[in-house]
Amino acid sequence: MDMHPGEEIIYNGHPSWRSTWALYGRGLLIAIVLALLTGAVTAVADDGAKWGLAVLIGVVVICLTILVGFIHRFFTIFTITTQRLRIQRGIIARKVQQTRIERVQNVNTQQGVLERILRVGSVDFDTAGSDESNFRFDGVNSPEDIVIAVDRAQREAGLQPAQQKHPDGL
Repeated sequence: MDMHPGEEIIYNGHPSWRSTWALYGRGLLIAIVLALLTGAVTAVADDGAKWGLAVLIGVVVICLTILVGFIHRFFTIFTITTQRLRIQRGIIARKVQQTRIERVQNVNTQQGVLERILRVGSVDFDTAGSDESNFRFDGVNSPEDIVIAVDRAQREAGLQPAQQKHPDGL
């Protein structure tokens, strides 16, 4: 990330590993279903199930699910600086969303019951003059800490011009 003059990073992070529980749960369910289907199809076709093949398919699906979850988590970066909010996603094709910190009007957190137990959640940012409705940090640890970091960034952004005009504090 190219930093602007005087810009400092307040928060830099990735989605929590705990936020991928739904992806891993779906992957496990798909692995079980595919393994059972493989066992059933080979039992009908060959007069005996080939459970080794069924287990292999299940293990491959689980490994692919874990890999996809890791890649998504590792290549999603949330950044809060004294001047802007930034979301970077992707490996080869990259998507970057950013907005100036003074444009942030509302910061809302969302946590379901399981997310509260896991201490993860989503933080939505409403920005001035924008219809961008999916500017959000999904699956972050302690979403309240993100709200505090944005508040700090906004306060620091508001103090900088006053300090430049009156370096002696008057």
